[in-house]
Amino acid sequence: MNAERDLSPLTPGVVRALTDKLYEKRKVAALEIEKLVREFVAQNNTSQIKHVIQILSQEFALSQHPHSRKGGLIGLAACSIALGKDSGLYLKELIEPVLTCFNDADSRLRYYACEALYNIVKVARGSVLPHFNVLFDGLSKLAADPDPNVKSGSELLDRLLKDIVTESNQFDLVGFIPLLRERIYSNNQYARQFIISWILVLESVPDINLLDYLPEILDGLFQILGDNSKEIRKMCEVALGEFLKEIKKNPSTVKFAEMANILVIHCQAADDLIQLTAMCWMREFIQLAGRVMLPYSSGILTAVLPCLSYDDRKKNIKEVANVCNQSLMKLVIPEDDEMDEAKPPMAIPAEPTSEESLSRPEAVTTGSLDASGDSSNSGVFTVTSCERIQVTLNLDGIVQVLDYHLSDTSIGMMTRIAVLKWLYHLYIKTPRKMFRHTDSLFPILLRTLSDESDEVILKDLELLAEIASSPAGQTEEGHGPSDGSDVRPGPVELHVPARAGQLSSSSTKGLECSPSTPTMNSYFYKFMINLLKRFSTERKLLETRGAFIIRQLCLLLNAENIFHSMADILLREEDLKFASTMVHTLNTILLTSSELFQLRNQLKDLKTPESRNLFCCLYRSWCHNPVTTVSLCFLTQNYKHAYDLIQKFGDLEVTVDFLTEVDKLVQLIECPIFTYLRLQLLDVKNNPYLIKALYGLLMLLPQSSAFQLLSHRLQCVPNPELMQTTHLASRMENFTCGVAMETSRAGKEVYGERLQQLGGAPKASPLQPGQPSQHPKGAWHSANASG
Repeated sequence: MNAERDLSPLTPGVVRALTDKLYEKRKVAALEIEKLVREFVAQNNTSQIKHVIQILSQEFALSQHPHSRKGGLIGLAACSIALGKDSGLYLKELIEPVLTCFNDADSRLRYYACEALYNIVKVARGSVLPHFNVLFDGLSKLAADPDPNVKSGSELLDRLLKDIVTESNQFDLVGFIPLLRERIYSNNQYARQFIISWILVLESVPDINLLDYLPEILDGLFQILGDNSKEIRKMCEVALGEFLKEIKKNPSTVKFAEMANILVIHCQAADDLIQLTAMCWMREFIQLAGRVMLPYSSGILTAVLPCLSYDDRKKNIKEVANVCNQSLMKLVIPEDDEMDEAKPPMAIPAEPTSEESLSRPEAVTTGSLDASGDSSNSGVFTVTSCERIQVTLNLDGIVQVLDYHLSDTSIGMMTRIAVLKWLYHLYIKTPRKMFRHTDSLFPILLRTLSDESDEVILKDLELLAEIASSPAGQTEEGHGPSDGSDVRPGPVELHVPARAGQLSSSSTKGLECSPSTPTMNSYFYKFMINLLKRFSTERKLLETRGAFIIRQLCLLLNAENIFHSMADILLREEDLKFASTMVHTLNTILLTSSELFQLRNQLKDLKTPESRNLFCCLYRSWCHNPVTTVSLCFLTQNYKHAYDLIQKFGDLEVTVDFLTEVDKLVQLIECPIFTYLRLQLLDVKNNPYLIKALYGLLMLLPQSSAFQLLSHRLQCVPNPELMQTTHLASRMENFTCGVAMETSRAGKEVYGERLQQLGGAPKASPLQPGQPSQHPKGAWHSANASG
């Protein structure tokens, strides 16, 4: 600054004092300036007031000399004090040079700038609000100042500004939000603390509706929630909690769709607090917004599904994620399966990568949460009829996410179970749309049968059974969908079992289905083919889980259909060893499983054409294994044929495996399943081939425990000659009846005379039909003696 330059109306003494290095002299100069400005105010001399402010700003506050800058700052503060209420007319000129000094390298000068601005704002009060953004921007920088004195001074100014905003109803929130959105991503702890404190203040002002602009700052808030400072994390947690309370109170004004993807991102955060908070928000959003969240289902599932396999260390996150998953699942309804492409689509914010075709308009509804949810259905947001919007179930995206998680071997058991439940739910609610994805899902569902968890396999079988039996899976002409792999060498026709009277000649060649069994869709036979193929290529699965899988399928589907179709497929199997093993497995299940009680009863009597047809189908495939064929004959009471087959065993190569199967058959004969067979051994006359067949098995066995077991059983077969006692017992019965009839006809006296006559006989003669005895007991003795 040029000292000789005319700076009137400031006197040379005032100018020298303002540039002095001592604070006391600068303060005296400031008092002179205040006195001078007061005189101009009294004279209403605005031009001189502006001139003084301009001099202090240009020649002092923005000077290159540090002491001059300090004098300019204290002089501007003195002008503001002198102006009083009129300072609002000159705020721009007063504030700008002070804010420039906020960036000064000298910490003392930054402190003086903060002090000067405090005095300016204190005088102007509400008049500073039009300049709030520049003040906020400057304060946000001072909040992170390394000098504690500067930071302390900025805190005083910050509190003053907050009081002004709280008292005023003229705050420009729309103009402030872009600055807040920018500053909220600061990584400095003090700046973050400053931002959160202002958000809490604005949120507490009734006239300021910050909720409308929450999508602008929500992501930044979750970023701050991951700060290393516990105090800042706590402040941010409080702010988010307040926003969530407000959302629950006024759900109709909340922009759920604009915040959905933000929550999806932070539900996958590595920080536990961020993830738990975001998951709690997601739970509330799904319940409050209902079907508005459906377009974001694939993203939500991407975030939620992995959390379901968390251990107890993240138990809270797991529980909230489970509620989110269940609530989202309930939003899918049968109407989502309807096709209504004629109506023009109405765009709503959705995931940027999804390509969606809109279904018919649906009201925004919600499914009830489980008991673990915090909110009740009373707070559900439903739009009015004039605001009714279309929501789209992004099925392609959902299936893609489910497929990915089911294919990932590192995913936990509970996640895989949840995926299978989702797929099952979608096949129930939207079968027509889901069957478009069946060909791509089928291989992974078959691979899932090799899972280590029984619960996963059970859910997988439920899903496969639904696919195989759903009417939506029926294709034209009863043929199954094309399969990319060759299941068996040579052509294999896939035919759907038809109902009674609907079997064509061509369909009976492919699958001899009993007319009494329920109709399966096109995927049923494909499922059976691929299941057997998997058993063939993965023998360990057959050994460890084969029986379990087939038994569960018999519960979920029609057991007769399953055995009928598998027998038909095995008839064409070229791997004879696998065919023999598979037939043995099926036979064991047929004879031992409680689930197949009705099927065994059906085969036991062969009274109906359906049961005979089933027996013929099974018999042809059971011939892959000689011993199982005999057991099937035992089950169906074809004892003569069983005996004929055993006679043929002499022509076969008797191996250890063969004898082992015979041993197992003997063990089965002793089981409750064959109780009727063992009882038939008492009727020697009518079941000679049963006894011969059992003796044939006995002759095949070496001297083993099975040999001893069957030998002891055959020793219990009664001697045919001993069975003649039945005739003798019949004669005694006739005699007793004769005595009773005579007694009734002749009376007591005639009966007494007959007894006297009989008493004179020297010796009891052998009993004859109709001949009375002296005493009933004597008659039994005489009968025994004559026998």
